[in-house]
Amino acid sequence: MTQLGATITTEGIRFAAWSSSARRLLVSIFDDTGARETDRLELKPEGEGVHALLVSGLAEGTRYGLRADGDYAPERGLWFDPDKLLTDPYAVEIDRPYQYHWRLAAKRNEGADTAPLMPKAVAGAWPEPASLKPPLFQPGGLIYELNVRSFTKLHPDIPEARRGTVAALAHPAVLEHLKRLGVSAVELMPITASIDERHLPPLGLSNAWGYNPVTFMALDPRLAPGGLKELRDTVAALRKAGIGTILDLVFNHTGESDRLGPTLSLRGLDAQAYYSHLPDGRLANDTGTGNTVACDHPVVRDMVLDTLRHFARFAGVDGFRFDLAPVLGRVDGAFDPEAPLLQAIAVDPVLADRLLIAEPWDIGPNGYQLGNFQPPYLEWNDRFRDDVRRFWRGDAGMVGALATRLAGSSDVFGRAGQVASRSVNFIAAHDGMTLADLVAYEKKHNAANGEQNRDGHNDNLSWNNGVEGETDDAETAEARFDDQCALLATLFASRGTIMLTAGDEFGRTQQGNNNAYAQDNAITWLDWAGRDETLERYAAALSQLRRAFPPLSDTNFLTGKPSDAAAIPDVVWLTETGAPLGEAEWSDPGRHRLVMMLGNSEGGRLAVMVNGDRRQCVFTLPARDGYEWRPAIEAQAIDLARPLPGRSVNFMIERRAGKTRAGKAS
Repeated sequence: MTQLGATITTEGIRFAAWSSSARRLLVSIFDDTGARETDRLELKPEGEGVHALLVSGLAEGTRYGLRADGDYAPERGLWFDPDKLLTDPYAVEIDRPYQYHWRLAAKRNEGADTAPLMPKAVAGAWPEPASLKPPLFQPGGLIYELNVRSFTKLHPDIPEARRGTVAALAHPAVLEHLKRLGVSAVELMPITASIDERHLPPLGLSNAWGYNPVTFMALDPRLAPGGLKELRDTVAALRKAGIGTILDLVFNHTGESDRLGPTLSLRGLDAQAYYSHLPDGRLANDTGTGNTVACDHPVVRDMVLDTLRHFARFAGVDGFRFDLAPVLGRVDGAFDPEAPLLQAIAVDPVLADRLLIAEPWDIGPNGYQLGNFQPPYLEWNDRFRDDVRRFWRGDAGMVGALATRLAGSSDVFGRAGQVASRSVNFIAAHDGMTLADLVAYEKKHNAANGEQNRDGHNDNLSWNNGVEGETDDAETAEARFDDQCALLATLFASRGTIMLTAGDEFGRTQQGNNNAYAQDNAITWLDWAGRDETLERYAAALSQLRRAFPPLSDTNFLTGKPSDAAAIPDVVWLTETGAPLGEAEWSDPGRHRLVMMLGNSEGGRLAVMVNGDRRQCVFTLPARDGYEWRPAIEAQAIDLARPLPGRSVNFMIERRAGKTRAGKAS
């Protein structure tokens, strides 16, 4: 297909858009302020749905929008209305953010011209492609999920004008924090331009997460006021610090929502093609947001691929995380792991070596697809999240499930002879309770969202250590700190890629809100001044241990067999007495303790001692001639005021007896 969007040439600008059912497509040209329409020109049909026009005399920086005319019959998926100014789906820059207004959703002939309410696309010359270097991130590393705005909004070391922007991530204070934590790649929650859901403005709220895009390439001017160059420069600064960048992209729906939603772009150009519909003509809603992008349509498939290539070529990102990824694999409404779009991404010459991460569920028919994506896709593993939470909550009979999750979830990812885990292990993410809130709130507290606490998940697998929410009780605070340490240690001891959400390393709270998408305020802004620095040091020590002991970050499934000439099994599962776990112990519903002993081809072993019981316990580890067990993380090195308690994860490492370390005799 011909190149779509606004292409700058020596003669002017060529505008091209696609619609299979519009009678006319037009381009509106605006003055430098975007306030006054200076011209409205009809694009010429070129065949196969493409309409295009070369407008001479125009140059880089021209502001424009599209309009479409044709039948208006929403019941048949036709929304043509030339009074609706539409954002070009291929726009790479807009001049201001989207703001919801009821007229954007008005019926034809009832809402007047929406141009004063809409951002204008800005035509720009393509920069030179970034050098496509191999991704820094490798499976098994640490992904750090962050919201660009909330991450730096309150950071005291960052100039106020840069706080909350993509550029702030390149600040030395941020880079130093990420390096200290051992981050392999940052995963940026959506930074493309999005619009608030229509129910939020009357509540005085706004969408703080960005999972409600209008088009797919244009960055949000509030997050990246410097546009694509700002993103590109930040990616380069992160890369120089040894940190990759992953973009969280939303291709499953748009902010045009359901039949009552606004007409902003795709709906006005060709809703029948761009969105999935049910047999009775209604919009499919596999996403819970009112619409589902028709990723099985060839034009949509090309648009998604063009978007990914755009960010790889011109920003140099390491890869992508796909929100509600089964939508990308739906063909005629049903998920297919070999869907054309999923396959095309994986084999595309520009994208083939990029990191690809799927959120493997949506709410449509058979929408839960964990383990069903094909390599090279990694997958968010909610089984890991839930089983780890259940174990540390104290649920009965969870020791076997915990071991399976620690070992890479072969029950999920070991199908069809696969030998390596594609799991992205996490305990908390942007969606749900924070790590600190998991151990402080038994129930969600979402009243601030304005929906009478009806929104968000009800079953969080959380516990409050005896008191709901904030407390001055020292014993309760101590227990919560211990539980956070245990959860973090479990995550860093697990096979597969691991993901930590920004701030969970230092005790961030959302006051029990488990659906804080609409809280662009202190509920989601990271409190850098009040962070728990002791917990932060412990998280950094765990990360250092993971990097220093290669088997921890290995993604191959554990087998229990020797993997080296020393005949040391890659894993042995033991009781607290040092005896192998037998069938009786594995099936004991009251068992909350185990030891995962990992072998190392370079010599010593690592014992991960898990005590999920509040009672203290002495663990006995099997000895080997010429070796001795030592703490893998020294308490004094991270300034812990006391040893870790009974309910904890402890690490012991086996070293040759008499070997010196750090310049001191052992």
